Amino acid sequence: MKEEKYSHITDGELLENFHRDQNNQWLGILLQRYTLLLFGVCMKYMKDEEEAKDCVQQIFLKSLTELKKYKVEYFKSWIYMVAKNHCLMKLRDRQGKGTSDLNENLASVFLEQEQEERMKHIEKNQRLEFMNEAIAELNVDQQRCIMLFYLEKRSYQEIAEMTSFTLLQVKSYIQNGKRNLRILLDKKLNKTDERRRN
Repeated sequence: MKEEKYSHITDGELLENFHRDQNNQWLGILLQRYTLLLFGVCMKYMKDEEEAKDCVQQIFLKSLTELKKYKVEYFKSWIYMVAKNHCLMKLRDRQGKGTSDLNENLASVFLEQEQEERMKHIEKNQRLEFMNEAIAELNVDQQRCIMLFYLEKRSYQEIAEMTSFTLLQVKSYIQNGKRNLRILLDKKLNKTDERRRN
């Protein structure tokens, strides 16, 4: 199959074709469309061309496996998140269990675009301090579920098994923890803005 020949077919249609006949060539066409996007995401995190290329290949392989198990509605958003998470995991492995880069990236999960722009102007150490403080201010159950879900990439089911919480509790702790982190980070940003103005 040549990619140009199928350029008129939408991402959704390619996924439907794949789920209908399980032909990996449909996914090949789809992934080819996003090679540059993936490479850009990987370069942003890995800062090394060869490592970024390796990551793209690994993301392709991971996608082939995941797409056989799950139906994805918005492929572009999904593949972007797969790439981002893959790179964060690589960084975590590289740093041992270091959390500084992860905490910075975790912060971006909880901040709206406007807040994120403000966060960028704050020194790296201050950003890390904000994130660590905010996580520490969550109640213990929310803190534990947030760390397992976002930093260790555990599923709801895995977290439930590890903590003895019910699935409903896990979802609730993550949702409430995420909301509380947004609020806490926003307060810290507002205080910083006030100090700058005074």
